Amino acid sequence: MSTLRIETAPVFAPLLAAARYKGIHGGRGSGKSHFFAECAIERCLLAPGTRIVCVREIQKSLKDSVKRLIEDKLEALGVKQLFVVHSDRIKTPGDGLIIFQGLQDHTAESIKSLEGFDVAWVEEAQTLSARSLELLRPTIRKAGSELWFGWNPRSKSDPVDQLLRGLTPPPGAIVVEANSNTNPFFPRELEEERRFDRQTNPDRYAHIWLGAYEPSAVGAIWTRQNLHENRSAKAPSMERIVISVDPAVSNQAHSDEHGIVACGLGADQRGYVIDDVSLKGSPRQWAERAIATYDRYNADAIVIEINQGGDMVRHTLTSIRPGIRIIEVRATRGKHVRAEPISALYALGRVSHVGTFAELEDQMCKMTAAGFEGEGSPDRVDALVWGFTELFPAMTMINSDAQAEIRHDFDPYA
Repeated sequence: MSTLRIETAPVFAPLLAAARYKGIHGGRGSGKSHFFAECAIERCLLAPGTRIVCVREIQKSLKDSVKRLIEDKLEALGVKQLFVVHSDRIKTPGDGLIIFQGLQDHTAESIKSLEGFDVAWVEEAQTLSARSLELLRPTIRKAGSELWFGWNPRSKSDPVDQLLRGLTPPPGAIVVEANSNTNPFFPRELEEERRFDRQTNPDRYAHIWLGAYEPSAVGAIWTRQNLHENRSAKAPSMERIVISVDPAVSNQAHSDEHGIVACGLGADQRGYVIDDVSLKGSPRQWAERAIATYDRYNADAIVIEINQGGDMVRHTLTSIRPGIRIIEVRATRGKHVRAEPISALYALGRVSHVGTFAELEDQMCKMTAAGFEGEGSPDRVDALVWGFTELFPAMTMINSDAQAEIRHDFDPYA
């Protein structure tokens, strides 16, 4: 009988013991995913018939999963002939199985299909919602089953952080911190990238490479803690939904994005960010995306900034959907000034994000009272601000001096 040798970094040694919960938190290049991939293969070989589900919060395609990593490990370890790789799953010895799924797609009923699995490996666990964590934990219930989590922390309020690094972690949980300096297999190419980021991106270096919590800009008018604390798993019944658009000036490789955000006013009179579908592309592409989102959420109107495009902005939309309701707005104040009343809604706990919108939230936490401290233009934030300005008009009309937008409402049914 041949012996399979797997080299393991010393930092991961505690995780080789059996435990219900196993977690690795840290920055880029720590080897978190490689270790868990090797553990998955080892378990399948030692316990034929093992079933493993590899999950993340959102998985739009298998390209988002760890399937390719596992395939590469099978090749590197010389055991590929013992597994059968299909397009969407991997069959393992003893009629076992490795599958790949997004937790956001599951309901309380559908997740029951995972009850007989031995391991749930959660990749990019920092994006895991509280709802998904609540669904997953009691579902993986087979005797001796384990839950593995790998993540680069964003905030103390991330559900996985609260579970495994909070005041009362589960009894017997094994959690280690791993970074590039604990990885004996850290490649030279990544070391060059790490040094480059240390010199050129010092504000985010600790988060990217050392697993520190994600920074907000000094004086940011939104905080990650507020966003996480008010996050919602699903939206309530909506009184109004608008699709707000901040179109970019041009369509070049270096151009800014077209910000497109779906915002809603719930029956509870709170605001909700329902979707962020921003993109780079031509005017027709942003218009088609905005209209498709309008249809998807049965929205009331498309709110669009016309500073750069004027009448052409409205024409782009009506050329695709004649008669669609459009609310045109023109900015006369800076982006950060327009954003402050909306950030006040967040501070009051009156806005929730339905799910996680990483790119939008990154921009939000770089918006300060003095301006935007990120790269390029905060088009996603600008779209969000226009949406909530429409849904909460009193926030920007407290007095006439504060009013900063010109509004034209084109309603074919008026």
